[in-house]
Amino acid sequence: MRFLHTSDWHLGRSFHRVGLLDAQATFIDHLIETVREQAVDAVLVAGDIYDRAVPPLPAVDLYDRALHRLAALGVPTVMISGNHDSARRLGVGAGLIGRAGIHLRTDPAGCADPVVLADVHGDVALYGLPYLEPALVKDEFPAAKVSHEAVLGAAMDRVRADLAGRTPGTRSVVLAHAFVTGGQPSDSERDITVGGVEAVPAAVFDGVDYAALGHLHGCQTISERVRYSGSPLAYSFSEAGHRKSMWLIDLGPAGEITAERVDTPVPRPLARIRGRLDALLEDPALDPHEDAWVEATLTDPVRPEDPMARIAARFPHTLSLAFDPEGRDEEDGTASYARRLKGRSDQQIAEDFVAHVRGGGLPDEAERSVLREAFDTVRADTATQETAR
Repeated sequence: MRFLHTSDWHLGRSFHRVGLLDAQATFIDHLIETVREQAVDAVLVAGDIYDRAVPPLPAVDLYDRALHRLAALGVPTVMISGNHDSARRLGVGAGLIGRAGIHLRTDPAGCADPVVLADVHGDVALYGLPYLEPALVKDEFPAAKVSHEAVLGAAMDRVRADLAGRTPGTRSVVLAHAFVTGGQPSDSERDITVGGVEAVPAAVFDGVDYAALGHLHGCQTISERVRYSGSPLAYSFSEAGHRKSMWLIDLGPAGEITAERVDTPVPRPLARIRGRLDALLEDPALDPHEDAWVEATLTDPVRPEDPMARIAARFPHTLSLAFDPEGRDEEDGTASYARRLKGRSDQQIAEDFVAHVRGGGLPDEAERSVLREAFDTVRADTATQETAR
């Protein structure tokens, strides 16, 4: 059986204030054509269909047209909600839509209710695990510790129990939206750190033939059977080095996996350039970037006059201009606030703040626990508010 694995469409998102809806529509065209040309048996969409809980109407219209086109092909599609989606909104009409072959899985309680397909080798059970915010699903998946690993592990226990009761030899696929150990993040994913634990181990998916993951925007192979498709478009300059694609997965009669990447259309390449302004304007090696979306970091010791107009004269699609003057030392306190915080979690920043305001001494374990609980509560409240809007 052949699957097309994709995720993180983020319909309605912009790139540094540049609208991407046309590029997203081009991606949908490409997806439909790939399904047709590659004789795909089912499409797997692993969450973050929309970029926010209440998406703009043009994004909803594009989603609606995508569903109609997939249904018209007669190819089953399984979709789950991600941490950017409103699960309740995305799941409206799921029962009716399911009759058209579009199977929405947004309710955590239904994680062990698979979509069952069949080929000449037997049944394939497709389980959709929507994004599981630990604080919101702790009653559905009771655990000694409220964490992503605990709730996802409990959901997978239900999947394995259901699979054990099916015909021997039934193959299985799981869709999930999570941060799995070994994955490489980018700057454009919303933080889902909880309880001080950022990632869940890939072993949580043991017992199934393939785990189609969403959340991280880079296409990645965690293991032969656990993969991220990544987002079809770049949503931050940290993704400049990404090759955007989908996974074409062939599931053999005994559960063996063959995977092939299918590249997605690139609306415009990304480039990150760095140096003194005069050098950037004259360097012939930068010629290939003149038609790219550009992030320029100027290192001039003194800020040049009218830098944006001058850089845009050569690179007209410059979207981001930053300054990092040569000779400034992180240790002397002159580094930019953004640079000093780069790569640090909210928890680490809060702990440093506590140490700063009391004149030294990082928080002890009891204090760190209070901070973790505060961040978890805010995250859960935010998720609840977005769902209620």
